[in-house]
Amino acid sequence: MSDPQKLATRDGFGRGIVEAGRADSQVVVLTGDLAESTRVDEFRKQFPDRFIECGVAEQNMMGIAAGLALSGKVPFACSFAVFSPGRNWEQLRVAVAYSQANVKVVGSHAGVVTGPDGATHQGLEDLALARVLPNLTVVVPADARQAHQATLAIAKHQGPVYLRLTRKKTAVFTNKNQSFELGKVQVLKSGNKLSLIACGPLVYEALQAAEVLKEKTKVECEVINCSTVKPLDKTTLLTSAKKTGKVVTIEDHQVNGGLGGAVAELLSEELPTPILRIGLPDQFGESGSADELMEKYGLNREGIVRRIKERFL
Repeated sequence: MSDPQKLATRDGFGRGIVEAGRADSQVVVLTGDLAESTRVDEFRKQFPDRFIECGVAEQNMMGIAAGLALSGKVPFACSFAVFSPGRNWEQLRVAVAYSQANVKVVGSHAGVVTGPDGATHQGLEDLALARVLPNLTVVVPADARQAHQATLAIAKHQGPVYLRLTRKKTAVFTNKNQSFELGKVQVLKSGNKLSLIACGPLVYEALQAAEVLKEKTKVECEVINCSTVKPLDKTTLLTSAKKTGKVVTIEDHQVNGGLGGAVAELLSEELPTPILRIGLPDQFGESGSADELMEKYGLNREGIVRRIKERFL
């Protein structure tokens, strides 16, 4: 089998936002001096009267987006995850989430896969910041194709959403014929020994790890793409955990507060189950290539297999 095409999830968003803009004249885009990096430069070219450059003023950007939403527009506020929701969390909390303003917050360059930009620019806490806020939906697409689909779904959804994107080009592997539905996970591989629940580009690494485990240990893993971290698809996740009896969460985020925290909370309340959370172990990242950092922090397929063997096999 040939290697899959590689694109960053931000590239899928860039295509999706242009399509959303064509479909709905109420869609507008704001950015904090990061049009090219967040892939909204094409939207700017095609719809210049619906593009607002806010400059390096992310708090103001969120306030403007809230005002536009409460006036009937569908604003997408785009920046790096460390700045939005990082820098403007108070405005996100009050002007958007509390007000239930129909703002779509797009945080790019999330995770250690941001690479050489280093710890200050690797958003590793954004899922925790976002999912704690009432009324806010949290979406983490697995690849560029799903990012495209998610953008279209988010544009039609009434209510605030946080969309997490990445800089690194990663495998495009999701089914192009499968529609994206907010609040639903996708079971990509059926199994009965372990439930691997992942989000973002690490879903592909989880799939590869499952293949290695099947070949080397005969363990059949169920692999789930948890593309909506909030609200969780509780029914599907609990069904999988009940079937396998062991759960592993995999994310490019702090091990606390993100996907692993959400799943652990669900299991502790509904179905106590042994769980291994794979992510950043309560520490900041550092500068290096994305591949080097994934290897160092055990986020690639080899690291995932090693951690699973240490804990469960």
